[in-house]
Amino acid sequence: METAEYDLMDAVEDRMWWYRAVHARVIDALARRPGDPARPLLDAGCGTGGLLRRLAAALGGRPLVGLEYQEFAARRARAKSGAVVVTGDVNALPFPDGAFGAAVSVDVLCHRLVSPERGLAELRRVLAPGGTLVLNLPAFEWLKSAHDRRVHNARRTTARAARAALAAAGFARIEARYWNALLLPLMIVQRKLLAVREEAASDVAPYPPWLDRMLHGVTSLERRLAALGLRYPAGGSVLLVATRP
Repeated sequence: METAEYDLMDAVEDRMWWYRAVHARVIDALARRPGDPARPLLDAGCGTGGLLRRLAAALGGRPLVGLEYQEFAARRARAKSGAVVVTGDVNALPFPDGAFGAAVSVDVLCHRLVSPERGLAELRRVLAPGGTLVLNLPAFEWLKSAHDRRVHNARRTTARAARAALAAAGFARIEARYWNALLLPLMIVQRKLLAVREEAASDVAPYPPWLDRMLHGVTSLERRLAALGLRYPAGGSVLLVATRP
């Protein structure tokens, strides 16, 4: 991403509603399917370290490793999370086979510099048998907007296509679920009507506190309903959980 987008991420990821929501869903998935807790967990494409910091608080001392393409962002992630963070490429992970008991990756395989096929193959390689993979990906190609251009998203996907890609990469026990569903109408208005100019900013921004609380409250309600078994036919993102056989 551009340096300015990293700066925005670094400034808001601890409090912005979307980051809080996606991080909670990743942690929920790991609570259900932790993989091998005796082995470290990898955050592949960790940005400036917000998820690593939340994982450190939630996972009670499990060793954490981050990987980030940009060294200046990796430095911020180290300082923010206290985790080991290395500079590298998701297309060619600098780790030995079977090194991790779980891996997470939030909105990385959609990036223009990442090959989804190579990235999935590498994530499978570095996971130990029985390891868990948790991915978040932006949903629906028709939702592409100025935000995607700003953060260099090259592709968006569907739950069905993402599930098929994981199966083709050799993963098993695949779950693929949409989320950010209740806010999808507002997302469509923002992406397709209000922020259509080429120079429009990304959605990563400091929101007014009242608005941030409201948006996060909607995602929290959606999360509670999902925990009760409700499944959504569409959403702004797809969350995937799979196992390396």
